[in-house]
Amino acid sequence: MRQEMTRKLSKFLVTGGKELQGKIDVSGAKNAVLPIIAASLLTSDKIILEEAPELLDVQVMGQVIESLGGKVKRNGKKLHISTKEIMSIETPFDLISKMRASIVIMGPMLARKGRVRISHPGGCAIGSRPINWHLKGLECLGAQVRMDHGFLDVSASRLKGAKIYLDFPSVGATENIMMAASCAEGTTIIENAAQEPEIVDLANFINEMGGKIRGAGTNIVYIEGVKELHGTTHTVIPDRIEAGTFILMAAASGGEVLVRNVIPAHLKPLLAKLDEAGVIFREEDDGIRVIGKGCYNAVDIKTQVHPGFPTDLQAPILAMLTRAKGTAVITETVFENRFMHVDELKRMGADIKIEGRSAIVQGIENMNAATVVASDLRAGAALILAALTANGTTDIRDIHHIDRGYENLDLKLRSLGAEITRVE
Repeated sequence: MRQEMTRKLSKFLVTGGKELQGKIDVSGAKNAVLPIIAASLLTSDKIILEEAPELLDVQVMGQVIESLGGKVKRNGKKLHISTKEIMSIETPFDLISKMRASIVIMGPMLARKGRVRISHPGGCAIGSRPINWHLKGLECLGAQVRMDHGFLDVSASRLKGAKIYLDFPSVGATENIMMAASCAEGTTIIENAAQEPEIVDLANFINEMGGKIRGAGTNIVYIEGVKELHGTTHTVIPDRIEAGTFILMAAASGGEVLVRNVIPAHLKPLLAKLDEAGVIFREEDDGIRVIGKGCYNAVDIKTQVHPGFPTDLQAPILAMLTRAKGTAVITETVFENRFMHVDELKRMGADIKIEGRSAIVQGIENMNAATVVASDLRAGAALILAALTANGTTDIRDIHHIDRGYENLDLKLRSLGAEITRVE
């Protein structure tokens, strides 16, 4: 509790005006490793995950596994997971309420134990993210769902393959159904499935365990159930959102940065917009090199589900566009409450107006330091980006949100020459 409270009271002091220079390595993907940790419940054999980022969310997911009876041990960038003895079907409220991604334990727990009790999950306050698609999919596989004193009690005497159409291509629902169906009787078909790279990584992990999933990364996924899965060693894909954040920071700062351990195909929507804005970058054998001029044009952005522009990069690119030439219109279509960073950017001098689900950004020459608050994970990254280019020293509060999704962000930025200090 003391460690958690200290993290919540931590802040960043960022002095702007420093050009970022050098090389930086992207960590393993947060949004890939969390469902993969949950999928370790599908086998009683040992699992080793390589390139597992050391994040608060990863720590919480490990605690969720341990609360059920499993064991999670970190050794550098490796996670060693054993779920041989799963003694409980219920996860503690205080863990689930910290992180929305914990909802993905439903599918593997149904496959492994036939029952799970879980409270409604928490996470960033960026808008409504209903779990009805998760429950609908699991019910199609034969699960029964009931509410019991604030808990979802989901059970199934056996899971049977089914044809499931998702009304919305929910990432979490696709993952939950894939995991539950991997050990169900018969074949499951998910139509209008999410297509994110993290879905592909999860499918690859399950297939390495002996699963039979094909079509991941397209809108139709086929899962042929198998009787049992075995242990494996898996390397988590690079974090495309972290990579995109560093690329945007380099472009905004006016420096030259080589962002390594990236998969360029995962960044196509961002790179297309940066090219349109006149940002200079090139793909190299070991990464993407950004040559920031500190001068770029305004571009319009519309967030969409993959393969469209990712909502998780909306806040960072909006922060970059506060100093662009011209006027940009950023439209958020995925979450209805994802402009909370705008008021904080306006404290720093940004010229932004909100109209419905769009932000109209008029570029200005300079931003100024202020005391600001990170309302959520990506908003925090946006404030750091703005602070890197602002006049003076910006005081960024509530940085525990940032620690949820960026591994050692302050250390990495200091290695590039940024003046950023963590203050407890």
